[in-house]
Amino acid sequence: MTGSGSGVRCRVPGAAARGERGAVSMGVAFMTPIVLVLTLAVVQAGLWWYARQVVLTAAREGAEIGRAYQSSPGDGERQAWDVLERLGGGLSDVRVSVADSTPERVLVTVSGRAPTLIPGVEGPRITQSASGPVERVVLP
Repeated sequence: MTGSGSGVRCRVPGAAARGERGAVSMGVAFMTPIVLVLTLAVVQAGLWWYARQVVLTAAREGAEIGRAYQSSPGDGERQAWDVLERLGGGLSDVRVSVADSTPERVLVTVSGRAPTLIPGVEGPRITQSASGPVERVVLP
């Protein structure tokens, strides 16, 4: 509010003092990269978690089929590959192994690299195993 030559100046509520000009811009410029990095970290963690679930599901289903009556460890390996093909998960460098299986026990190990948001950087390797006794008929 100005009077007639009184020299009284009205200050608008919320107006910045001279030393604080640009403070909001600096705050935004400082916080934006932090928010972006945290957002990417959350998405990356979600990708890792999903990849882990896909690998674990493939190992479990492979072990279930491989240990079934009159089935073979090779059947379990095929089932694991079918699950990986169906669910995918963006995995790379995928491996399925039933090499450690015995006539009494089936062990299916599935591993792969989780997808990553950073180009040129390999995702972490995820390895999961599932095993179970081979079903067989036992006569009394």
